[in-house]
Amino acid sequence: MRDGFLKVATATTHIKVADCDYNADQIINSIKKAYEKKVRLVVFPELCITGYTCNDLFLQDALENAALNALMKIVKASGGLDMVILVGLPMMKDSKLYNVGAVIFNGKLLGIVPKQHLPNYSEFYEARHFQKGNTEPEEVTIGGQKVLFGANLLFVNEQIRDFILGVEICEDLWVPQPPSGGLSMAGATVIANLSAGDENTGKDAYRKDLVKSQSGRLICGYLYASAGDGESTTDLVFSGHNLIAENGSILAESERFVNQMIITELDLSKLVSERRRMSTFIVNSANYVRVPFRFENANEEVTLTRHVAKAPFVPSNEKQREKRCNEITMIQAMGLKKRLEHIGCKNVVIGISGGLDSTLALLVVAKAFDLLELDRKGIIAVTMPCFGTTDRTYNNAITLTKELNATIREVPISESVLLHMRDIGHDVNVQDVTYENSQARERTQVLMDLANECNGIVIGTGDMSELALGWATYNGDHMSMYGVNASVPKTLVRYLVSHFAQEAKSKALQNVLLDILDTPVSPELLPPKEGEIAQKTEDIVGPYELHDFFLYYVMRYGYMPSKIYRLAVYAFESDYSKETILKWEKIFYRRFFTQQFKRSCLPDGPKVGSVAVSPRGDLRMPSDASYRIWMEDLESINLENER
Repeated sequence: MRDGFLKVATATTHIKVADCDYNADQIINSIKKAYEKKVRLVVFPELCITGYTCNDLFLQDALENAALNALMKIVKASGGLDMVILVGLPMMKDSKLYNVGAVIFNGKLLGIVPKQHLPNYSEFYEARHFQKGNTEPEEVTIGGQKVLFGANLLFVNEQIRDFILGVEICEDLWVPQPPSGGLSMAGATVIANLSAGDENTGKDAYRKDLVKSQSGRLICGYLYASAGDGESTTDLVFSGHNLIAENGSILAESERFVNQMIITELDLSKLVSERRRMSTFIVNSANYVRVPFRFENANEEVTLTRHVAKAPFVPSNEKQREKRCNEITMIQAMGLKKRLEHIGCKNVVIGISGGLDSTLALLVVAKAFDLLELDRKGIIAVTMPCFGTTDRTYNNAITLTKELNATIREVPISESVLLHMRDIGHDVNVQDVTYENSQARERTQVLMDLANECNGIVIGTGDMSELALGWATYNGDHMSMYGVNASVPKTLVRYLVSHFAQEAKSKALQNVLLDILDTPVSPELLPPKEGEIAQKTEDIVGPYELHDFFLYYVMRYGYMPSKIYRLAVYAFESDYSKETILKWEKIFYRRFFTQQFKRSCLPDGPKVGSVAVSPRGDLRMPSDASYRIWMEDLESINLENER
């Protein structure tokens, strides 16, 4: 379970109602299949040993005795299996019958959890047969084993500090205050729900939303195992709709009306990271009893099967992506709108290069002006050709400005930069960082002075990926009076510009946006070669899709560098070699730590997502922190053994 991954499963077996021995055999077969796939936690449905639809047969001694015998048969079969197993059955205690979940591990019963909320409406008549479970655990003897019986039980793995299991049963989830809330606040990172709700039209969507929402509210892994084929009888049909969710996302879902086992991996360290950063997640375990257990091989490698997105900042679903693009550009525009309203400004100055970032910024500015009902002529788009400017980017900048009905200003800066380099005694033939940055700072000076001239403000165009890497000239493109792209990563910038292209009202605007999307990312500070861009950013600093991947997991979850590397290898297996990924991750960490001083004095800019690098909000980081321990973790990676 290296890196906090736990392989889990929910399983629906075929049953025969009231045939406990048959049902136990089916459960044992599924347990063995799960164990072969290296599952460490498997959850079966509610009352799976007897069947949920036994009704008044639950009041028969024969069924209760058969269920207990079947339970002990399953317990015995679990011997030698390094796996936690949850099964459901009816159980007597103090002359009352309870609907319970039995927690089994390696030939032993760890505990018995009774259902707390008994539905007694519509097709449900549980109160006719069962007693509501107590929360406070009591010791009982079952099959010669002394175990705790009660709802407030936490099953704690002694080696894996982040694996704490809580249990609730079906209706417990559907009530206003589910027991899983208290279990999670007491420390449970995984909630198992043994369920047997019948199926009817539309219920699957509500069930899915409920499980997804609960896992998000509780910041937990949530396993929902549901009764299926074989359970259906008389007036009811059960679909076996199994779900595994993690922090608001569905990781795995079974087909309905087919008995299935679904398997995936929970990222326990991700859940703990989320809880750690949320000050409102208060832990209170005073009324809960912890039941310890130990895996024989807690450090076993977990082969990942869950989806790991290459672009975590970008929704993979097209409809969600379109919605996200609309939201983000509106947030950007509304942030700028407020700033312009507050200072009474009707003019802005923006440098345009024909590249992605300045294009997005100009489109957002136009949207903000429309919201304010201001004349777009107040948008002064400035092109400042110099040594590295190509005809392609220059013409695209001009065309874009005209199509948006903004004001175009052209200020060539070659002579100014040459004069400056002569003044400081720099050889113009030495095309080093001074040669490059003098152009960037000259452009910023031009923009600032033009803003003074028109009583406007300078709009920054740099994106979050550049800020994370420090790929900005200090007091050059690093500086502005409001940075609309400050929390938009480079991988998302491309989709936002593409979104504007799709919605373009003219063919000319659409064509220029599509050509900008096709243009290599470049600061254009070095002379072109044969008229083409000579300086490609990603050749120098690395692929932005990798850097955005690193940034997401560093900022959002605080993962170890080695874990981020492992996820990157898994996600980009067909795109980059292990050596390439490791090379650029080392560069990412070095730049991320050494360039914090640039982020410490960033202009204001709107936060659009869950990750941002503003020193006033999401990244309050010392400018001079050592990054030795992060690099040591990367240096410890054995490329031959990684998958």
